[in-house]
Formats: sequence, C-alpha cells, structure tokens
Amino acid sequence: MHDTALAGRRILVVEDDYLLAEALNDLLVEAGVNVVGPVGNVPDALSLVASGQAIDGALLDVNVRGQAVFPVADALMKRGVPFSFCSGYDRYTLPQRFAHLSYCMKPYNPRTIASLLSHQNETVNH
Repeated sequence: MHDTALAGRRILVVEDDYLLAEALNDLLVEAGVNVVGPVGNVPDALSLVASGQAIDGALLDVNVRGQAVFPVADALMKRGVPFSFCSGYDRYTLPQRFAHLSYCMKPYNPRTIASLLSHQNETVNH
C-alpha cells in the first residue's frame, strides 16, 4: 500500500494483538505513515493522547485487553483528532455517539485502511 496522501501523517494505532499490530504497523510504514505506537492497552493510549503528542489520526481496536477503547475515542474527539475503529466485533457494538464514524472489520485490508485514513478528517466532527 503506497499512498502519497498518507505520507508523513502521524497515526496512533491502539491494538492489543501483537501480530496484528505489527502487520498494521508495517502496512502503514509502507504507505509513508509515521506510526504512533502501536499501543497495546487503554491506560497507555489515554496517557499518550493526554500528553499532547502530535497525532493526525488514529486506528482503534474496539476491545483492548478486555477493556473498551471508548475512553480513548472520547479523548481523541476532545482533541479534534479523527479516528476509525478496526475490530473483529460487529459495528453494532459501538455506542451511538460513534455510529457515524468509519469502521472496518479485521483482518485488515490495505485498501480499506488507506480509505479509512483518507476520509477520517471528513467524519470526526459530524
């Protein structure tokens, strides 16, 4: 996946499955993305978002080590950082406040990930 529109973007990845996180990291690096993380738990992800580190977008697993990632999503929304959910769970597991956001099912498809990241700015505040 090479996408010049993604080159240089700083994308936070919150994923607790090591192999999936590494595969996603490799996919994003190949596209020219500067990966923030991957982060494998909600407390560390919240700390990173609260630190003020520059983040242009995020890909969030819905269930991270048995904990819902929604507090991280809320923190990103407060900062105005666009994000998408990527999960093995069905979309209906999302709270209503996130129903309008982009979502993809695992396993990751390079075209789907590129599309999600390209359209994040359009969906974060609607």
